[in-house]
Parts: sequence; C-alpha cells; structure tokens
Amino acid sequence: MKIGTLFGAALLFSACSMTLVPQGVSAQQDSGWTTGAPSGSVRTPTIIGEDTTRALGTGIAAGPDVAALNLSPTKASSALQSYRTSCGSLVRREDNSGLTNGADWQASCQAAQSWATNDAARFFQSYFETVQVGNGEAFATGYFEPQIRGSRVRNSKYTVPVYRRPPNLIDVDLGQFSESLKDKRVRGKAVGTKLVPFEDRGAIDDGAIADQGLEIAWAQDYVDFFFLQIQGSGRLAMPDGSVMRIGYAGQNGHDYTGIGRVMRERGLLADGKTNMQGIVEWLRANPEQGMRIMRENKSYVFFQELTGAGPLGAMGHPVVARTSVAADRMFVPLGAPVYLDMEHDIADGIWVAQDSGGAIKGPNRFDTFWGAGEEAARIAGGMASRGQALIFLPKGTISRLLDSQQPRGN
Repeated sequence: MKIGTLFGAALLFSACSMTLVPQGVSAQQDSGWTTGAPSGSVRTPTIIGEDTTRALGTGIAAGPDVAALNLSPTKASSALQSYRTSCGSLVRREDNSGLTNGADWQASCQAAQSWATNDAARFFQSYFETVQVGNGEAFATGYFEPQIRGSRVRNSKYTVPVYRRPPNLIDVDLGQFSESLKDKRVRGKAVGTKLVPFEDRGAIDDGAIADQGLEIAWAQDYVDFFFLQIQGSGRLAMPDGSVMRIGYAGQNGHDYTGIGRVMRERGLLADGKTNMQGIVEWLRANPEQGMRIMRENKSYVFFQELTGAGPLGAMGHPVVARTSVAADRMFVPLGAPVYLDMEHDIADGIWVAQDSGGAIKGPNRFDTFWGAGEEAARIAGGMASRGQALIFLPKGTISRLLDSQQPRGN
C-alpha cells in the first residue's frame, strides 16, 4: 500500500481552477490540450463496457504522440530509472484498470534495463503511446516523508506509540469469493467464526491494542505523528542523533477522512490558514477539540522499520522524489508512466505511478511525491493543482482495446 494517503489529501481544498477546455466547449467535445500540446489532443472518450469503477467504463481516447510532449531530459532520465526498477511487476501482476495485459509491458521493460538514461526521451517515444482517460481533467496533490521526534523506548517525553501491524489484522480479497466483487477488499479481525471491523483510531488511542508488544517506537507529539500517519512513511529523529525510518505496514480498514475538509466546512480555519501550518497551529491552540477532530479520521496506519532504500510504495519498490506518483490502480496500471500538465508548473512532466492511497480515488487523481526535508514539505503542502493527465501505454494497446471490444457509445 501507499505511503499512506497524502498530506495534500488531508486538506483537499480546491485550488484556483484553470480553464481546461475553451469557453463554450463541452469537456466531451474536442479541444486543445493545455500547455504546449497539439490542438485537438483532448478527444471525446470511447466508453468500453459498463464498469465505471475502472478506466474502460470511464472511457478512453488516444492522446498526442509522446514526441509532441517535449519531455524534459532530466525528468525523463529519472522516470526511466524508476520504470526500470518496477516494470517487472507490471509484467507479472494483473492490471486492475483493465487497460493492459502483463505481456504488453514485456518489450519496454526488457529494453529499459539497458537503455541509456541520457537518451530517455527517445525510450518513451519508441515504446509508448498516450491515452486520455475520461475527459483527462486531473487533480494532483503532494506528499512527502516527514521527520518527527521519537524514541525506541517510552519515557515521560515520548508517549505516543508507533505500532507495528497487529497479527490479527486480516486482509480479505472479496474477488476470490465472487466475480462481482473483483478488486474489492476489506480489512478486519476474526472473532470466533466472524470477521468484524478492527478497532478505529479512537479505540486504538484509548489503548485497545496496548501492552501487546506491538510498539516499535514512541513519538513525542501526537499531532506530528497524526500527520506522519497520513503520509504513511517518515523518519523518527532519536535523542542520540540517529534516525529511524518507518514505512507503511498496514491500515485498520476504516475509511480515511481528511480533517482539513472537516475543519473548513465548520469554519474553523481563518483565511490564509488552510495550509498544513494553519491546520497544525489550530490543532495545537485547541487541543481538546483538535483531538476530537483527529479522531473523526478513523483510519489508523501501522508501521515497520525500514533499513534499506525507501520509502516503499504500493508496488513494494522505493518511491523517488519528483518522479513517483500515487494513483488509483483501477484507472492507471501501477508502474505505468503518466504525464501531467498542471496549473502548478512544478508538477508538469513525466512521472511513474508507483504508489496508491486511501484518498487517491478516481480517474486522473494523482498524488506527487516530493521527498524529505523542509522544501519537500513546503511543496507538498501547497500542491493542490488542476490540469490534464495522460497515461503512457505500450504501443498498440489503444487500437487493440478499441478494435476488440464493442463500444457502448461515444
């Protein structure tokens, strides 16, 4: 699973909307793509099948040639290296989006292993075509790897438990029981012969799983740890100056609730205070009410200590700053390159979908990863951007999809 859900999703505030299609033109009509792409690139999607929970039921259309996107050499080089790392999973795993088969990725994955990174743009031009899912209108947020104060042992200063995954937490793939439930999963715990919901955040905070030997560390501050859980990965700065890196190991199965939206709807945040700093400032100034609001996010993330490269994304591979992006696997094959053209220009260019998250749901919904440190936190916290998105698929995929299935309509 994803390095959790992102900080930007904790806010989920609308950014200033850009004009995605010319005034007076329906999003379902042909129009120009946004920055620098050929006119007529956004096309009416062809809907294939009835399942609107995945890409084909939302509709697809061929996008512009990869060469027309003028990929940045630096970003293309980094994307090639990340694609090289995780494309083997694309070949082996079932694509939940329904867009591709594992064999479709074999040629590009094999070529990527020896392709020169200083010629990465030509690699993507040689092996990929672009597809627009739905009307292509995208929303992107950002996440990062935070660092907070922590300790391996509990004392009067470090009292917030960092739990490993409980052994009685069960993941159930419902698709194994019914084809109609394919790609549906639930988490819970076994009580006798029944699967019941696992404890929610409030119950866990109140000690429901305490004293079971599940604590791998202790955080100093609950608010800091709450937001680290939202990120799903982070670093604990130890009293002796060392750093312990922790990564996502599981989640309690309860739905994620973004407290930023809750606070905005209740009028708790003043103008100019709707960013991370403003939310944290309010929570600290109103500790009792803030704790109740944080408990409204019933989702709770469990961790494991990371000793190798990381943090790890949903594919089990390290995510890379300014290259890896989280997406909904029902609309984007995990491991596929994607191209974003956003109102926040810093997010423009090629990324690789190597992660997922509880708040990252629906077509063209992305969460960009910015790494660790103050700059990463600043960019991720301010990343709530609208624009257009394209997915890179192996050449020939689009024609196969359109030719082999009967469209429901245009």
